[in-house]
Amino acid sequence: MADFRQKRRVQAGSLIITAFGDAVLPRGGKIWLGSLIRLLEPLDLNERLIRTSVFRLVKEEWLRTETLGRRADYALTAAGRRRFEEAARHIYASRAPLWDRRWRLILVVGELPPKEREQVRNALLWQGFGVLGGECFVHPGAELSTVLDALVAEGLADALGALLPLFAADARSALSASDADLVARAWNLDALSGAYGHFVDRYQPVLDELQRDASLELSDGDAYLLRLLLIHDYRRMLLRDPELPEVLLPAQWPGQQARLLCKEIYKRLEAASSRHLDAMLCVADGSTPGEDGTLARRFSQDDPLA
Repeated sequence: MADFRQKRRVQAGSLIITAFGDAVLPRGGKIWLGSLIRLLEPLDLNERLIRTSVFRLVKEEWLRTETLGRRADYALTAAGRRRFEEAARHIYASRAPLWDRRWRLILVVGELPPKEREQVRNALLWQGFGVLGGECFVHPGAELSTVLDALVAEGLADALGALLPLFAADARSALSASDADLVARAWNLDALSGAYGHFVDRYQPVLDELQRDASLELSDGDAYLLRLLLIHDYRRMLLRDPELPEVLLPAQWPGQQARLLCKEIYKRLEAASSRHLDAMLCVADGSTPGEDGTLARRFSQDDPLA
């Protein structure tokens, strides 16, 4: 938390997205702005920065405003909720999904202005797609309809007419390139492995401390802030991960180690952080929404992606 506070530049909008997905979505998907400010101020995010970031998320159609007298709630838009729910399926899964041995392809078959082409490329890279040349994007398991919905939410609806989504069946011959060749060409696994390794180095000492001292005096507020930063760091890393099948990954791949580490810390912080949200999170009428059943299913053993 001290390291986070010392950062010169904080992407407040990204952190607010994490807070909405992790804490607000299981409690009805909306929060009073004053409550959001109280939750984030201990990380040295000042009120002006939070307000500016929230207004930008409204403009980008992640959030919408619900006014009650002089107060305002900020709620997820329908598109924002869909994007959160799809991301949550992967963030809170106990293991990577099984592979059906079919590649998902998005081909650029029409003309796009250079700026729009770059925006499409960046949006697909953030959803874990690899790139083959400049006209083909590939992923082992993405839901293509959800990918296109996300492009619309990014303001790229006009680009869809130039994109062709396809499923690629396995039709290799003995002399053709392999799936491993495709992976080596489409993704920089060294960079992703390094990111996972950095995550493990940062958070393993946290888990060690929690395991070593069961009576560790961690306040409910600190438990929530630690949970928020944990999921924030993990989310930004995982959403760039195509979650390749194990057979196509290098030996000693740190992704599953990072996933299990995140799960162990999250579960240890869950009760205390939920108490903090009970005390601090409210909507404009002053009431505190209760948690729905989705929180208990996070990082469950009965995993929907398994």
